[in-house]
Amino acid sequence: MTVADVAREAGVAKATASRALGGYGAVSDEARDRVLAAAEALGYRPNELARSMNTGKSKTIGVVVGDIENGYFGLAMRGISDAAKRAGYDIILVNTSEDVEAEIDAVRLLLDKRVDGLIVAPASAYRTEHLREVHQSGHPLVLLDRRIESLPAVSVGVDIAPAARAATRALVAEGHRRIAFVSALGTDGERYSGLPLGVSSVTDRLVGILQGLEETGIPISPELIRFEAHGAEKTHAVIADLLALSEPPTAILLSDSLVALNVLLAFRELGIKVPRDVSVVAFDDVDWAAITDPPMTVVSQPIYDVGVTAAEELLRLMRGMAPDATTLRLPAALVERDSIGPVAVSAQ
Repeated sequence: MTVADVAREAGVAKATASRALGGYGAVSDEARDRVLAAAEALGYRPNELARSMNTGKSKTIGVVVGDIENGYFGLAMRGISDAAKRAGYDIILVNTSEDVEAEIDAVRLLLDKRVDGLIVAPASAYRTEHLREVHQSGHPLVLLDRRIESLPAVSVGVDIAPAARAATRALVAEGHRRIAFVSALGTDGERYSGLPLGVSSVTDRLVGILQGLEETGIPISPELIRFEAHGAEKTHAVIADLLALSEPPTAILLSDSLVALNVLLAFRELGIKVPRDVSVVAFDDVDWAAITDPPMTVVSQPIYDVGVTAAEELLRLMRGMAPDATTLRLPAALVERDSIGPVAVSAQ
């Protein structure tokens, strides 16, 4: 089935049918309606590559995320996809496993595929030249979840620090003084030495936690701030090391749902009961958080809405419109369940 077949069926010139099907150039409403009706009747599907060459638009959006196994990115992707579909766009998704080199390759690949815009969750705030080049070229770009202070691109994420502060204060109210934070952030083996970190969303979590500690007069203990908890084996090692301290934590804040899942697995292997032995708060209110034993206290984030907002902001840029703001942050909230309890008598 070709454009010529559609033109013949509609009784118009081939050039007119091409313009009507491609959505470019001057075509009367009457001719366009006849062409589209003929295309539908014949079951014609346009060649997207050819159409993009004619219009300069591919009707696709490229999305680059760090870890699609992380529930955050899965739900954000659903929001992006739904918003894009409503606007008539398809999605090309690339996963980078939080590797900057893979991210650089992904951005190059998507630009080669002539995507109309990019949504990227940057793996690092320190290696950003590839994103800077995209932004400076004028190609529509939105940063997902993570902002880059030195890059004035639109970023969409969650205002997580206030909820992290509230979670910390909730733990302190139960008598906890040794409060740990565990993240999957890659640091090449480096221990915590201060802020900012390489990923802004992790920095924001820690900012809120440290605020909560400072406000309640609890000194910051760098040995309780741990990274590299990616995968079950490494997470088990991080938890075992924390619990082996001379003064182990009595409560732990977990930076995302995947870390939380691996920590619960480590607790089971180590015979640790929540909240009898250790109280726990996780970031992300995934479906299973409410049915763990006990149900988990979480910082709930409007992740789907973050995805929708990121896509809508990108669509604005693609239409040549100004963004609503350079930095958009949606509110988070503490959802208290049963994974926080008083400090165990043996730890007092």
